[in-house]
Amino acid sequence: MLRILLLLLLARLQNCSPRPPNGLPEDSEDTRTEALKRLLEVFGMEDPPRSPHHIKQPPQYMVDLYNTVAGADGITKDPDILEGNTVRSFLDKIHSDQMHFLFVLSSVAKNERILTAELHLFRLRSKVAEGPFYKRHHFCQVSVYQVLDKNKLDSSEGKKLLAARLIALQGSGWEVFGITQAVRDWTDEDSSNQGLLVTVRGLGGALVDPSMVRFASGRDHHESKKPMLVLFTDDGRRGAVLPVSSLPDLSPQTPDLPPEPATAEVNGARNARSVDQFLPCQRHLLSVDFEEIGWSGWIISPRSYNAYHCKGSCPFPLGENMRPTNHATVQSIINALKLSQGVSTPCCVPDKLFSINLLYFDDDENVVLKQYDDMVAGSCGCH
Repeated sequence: MLRILLLLLLARLQNCSPRPPNGLPEDSEDTRTEALKRLLEVFGMEDPPRSPHHIKQPPQYMVDLYNTVAGADGITKDPDILEGNTVRSFLDKIHSDQMHFLFVLSSVAKNERILTAELHLFRLRSKVAEGPFYKRHHFCQVSVYQVLDKNKLDSSEGKKLLAARLIALQGSGWEVFGITQAVRDWTDEDSSNQGLLVTVRGLGGALVDPSMVRFASGRDHHESKKPMLVLFTDDGRRGAVLPVSSLPDLSPQTPDLPPEPATAEVNGARNARSVDQFLPCQRHLLSVDFEEIGWSGWIISPRSYNAYHCKGSCPFPLGENMRPTNHATVQSIINALKLSQGVSTPCCVPDKLFSINLLYFDDDENVVLKQYDDMVAGSCGCH
């Protein structure tokens, strides 16, 4: 059953009669290998990412973003929520207790366009909430620098200011800084990535006692609070131009059924598919289970989704419930009147497609949120 579902999906839900690739039989192991290869191509991958070596929790920010963009089944709630079609998160690789961070961006594909880059730092609650400094001042300035030369951090030659902001001395929670230009530099030239430096100074310019304003480090704090770089990118992959809706109606389609013929004979023998042959074009369930495919180790959400598929006849005359195109109507007339040889009846295919979102671990165990177009048949029609 899995192989049949894979083949239907790999046909992109567009063909009237999906067939195994290269003419291979459906029960062949070669078919499964080829099907999984084609499915990876749909997801823009050459090989499936490795599963994390140990049980790992994704950053809460990425989980929350997924839940904002998609439903539990992965189907996009609104195609305009996400900037671009890919969000990548990276954890600090230095694991220092100092304010120097390094993020390795080797998993960013060359064809990805960097739209926005953000540094996420979790501010810890201060252990020192009183004293003369707190009585005189209520704010401090947090500055984020791109490291140009880690041996000259005390001079302007060694660093470049990316972002600066005043924050209250008291408080805790996530602080987000825009660092887009630095990340674009790093993706253009890997060797230029020497990390980021964060400083905290009073309004007069003097460095603030580290105990007053502290950020979680990659070494000593829980996974959920570690420094993180978040990239919003676009890889240029876009699906077919079909009607879309920001709020897809994915309830099963149940059009009125025409009277079923009493018999259906082919060359004197009953056609075993006569019932399906005379059912009108409509949408049917098509479950894609990532655990059954063997991908549950690296896909976080969804665990499965319903792709749906279109099946049924497009008999003459085509009613409005068949959602026919003008071309399909003309083709149906030509076929019915036998005005031209070799013209078949229109095909039952998706006429509305929706995207899904995957939240998954890449080969470097970074968490990625990616949106894929044309993955769910929203409705069917005769084309």
